[in-house]
Amino acid sequence: MNQRPFRVLGVQQIAIGGPDKQRLRKLWVDLFGLEVTGTFRSERENVDEDICATGAGAFKVEVDLMQPLDPDKKPAVHATPLNHIGLWVDDLPVAVEWLQAQGLRFAPGGIRRGAAGFDICFVHPKGNEEFPLGGEGVLIELVQAPPEVVRAFTALAQSADI
Repeated sequence: MNQRPFRVLGVQQIAIGGPDKQRLRKLWVDLFGLEVTGTFRSERENVDEDICATGAGAFKVEVDLMQPLDPDKKPAVHATPLNHIGLWVDDLPVAVEWLQAQGLRFAPGGIRRGAAGFDICFVHPKGNEEFPLGGEGVLIELVQAPPEVVRAFTALAQSADI
């Protein structure tokens, strides 16, 4: 395998789906104390979500609470309670190109702007004949880290090496 030309920096988000996001808000916002930082609604993605956060600065982790706009349509954001996990990467276009060359399957849609305003793309949960590697049942969102996040994770990694 070639040397990887990008880094996964850390967890950017966890997305949790359910048939009623108010029940999710009761747990994650009212009981656990996460802060609602925004909302996102998309017919194309079949989602109505509250974007919440825990942590601060470059180490803030998004927790997206999602319900489907139409429970009978795809994608079924409520079908699995843990819908997907998002990972910060330092160079998304390079990561996608390299990972595809290694046989990793991506979900349709390519690199695009995500709900939080960052460029994103999704690793398909399952491989296929053309791209035999997938997320082994997990939908994985790769998220382009902004410069301040790249710097913070780089500084943390360098201080750990001392």
